[in-house]
Amino acid sequence: MVGSTPSQLRADIDSGKTGDKVAWPDPAAAPLGTDEEAAGTPISSEAVATARAKERTPLTQPRRDPGLAIWLLAFLVLAAILISAAIQARV
Repeated sequence: MVGSTPSQLRADIDSGKTGDKVAWPDPAAAPLGTDEEAAGTPISSEAVATARAKERTPLTQPRRDPGLAIWLLAFLVLAAILISAAIQARV
């Protein structure tokens, strides 16, 4: 990845190659590297290549199964409904 640019890093992120988002572009008011370029200190291609390599490395921890969170949310909603019904029955 020698000669990597911030635009290539952003393309990797936007295309979903980094694994942390779906493949869809994000609008940016200031794309990656803009601040550094404006300051007169552009990011070196070696630094961008290192960032691209790290970003494209697969996650070491698998994503959690949302099953427990869904059951907990369902329980809380059911409890809220039952409490609300009990309050309404007293009125």
